[in-house]
Amino acid sequence: MPSTPRSSGKKLSARWAGILMPLTLSVMMTFIVSFIVTALGFGLTTELLHRWPLSWGASWLVAFPTLLVVLPAVRRLVALVVDMPAGR
Repeated sequence: MPSTPRSSGKKLSARWAGILMPLTLSVMMTFIVSFIVTALGFGLTTELLHRWPLSWGASWLVAFPTLLVVLPAVRRLVALVVDMPAGR
């Protein structure tokens, strides 16, 4: 039987999931998308390294609050087309 890794520290309570999931998603998505868009605009140059952090920060400032507002509606829309197992 494969062993499962154990958490060495205490985990946050489940009530934090509603904030941590959109926070993590917005950081990861804006990190990748802003890099691609900035690289397309400036090319793989040193200018990219100067412009990308500003682009990433600006996109994250829009993405995180947007996810907080939109995610409940997205969950409802998905629930209309996905047969969710009982208890979820």
